Amino acid sequence: MKMNYCVVGTNNMQAAIKFYDALFEDLGLEKMIPSERMTYWLGEDFAFSVAIPFDEKPATNGNGTMVGFSMGVPEKVIKLYKKALELGGICEGEPNQRGPRFSAYVRDLDKNKICFSD
Repeated sequence: MKMNYCVVGTNNMQAAIKFYDALFEDLGLEKMIPSERMTYWLGEDFAFSVAIPFDEKPATNGNGTMVGFSMGVPEKVIKLYKKALELGGICEGEPNQRGPRFSAYVRDLDKNKICFSD
């Protein structure tokens, strides 16, 4: 079994699209907007999405919830970490070796926690 998609909530779809478009711009992902409440970035074997909650209540970030992106090499981890901060993200852990993985942690504009690792 492997995970095939992840969805995080947003309260401002246009701001989220701008953030993730810029963050993912050099990664070869395809963007798809099937509706006003959901936007996908599709990779070879996965999808990442931001969504306005279906129940129309405010989106909230989960305490202990995190989305991880495997970047392959530490240089890409550092690049995306820095880019996320430039785009208004918040540092949750600077790039560093943590156990067997080199990783960095940020929160997006809706405070969803993201990990970039090698």
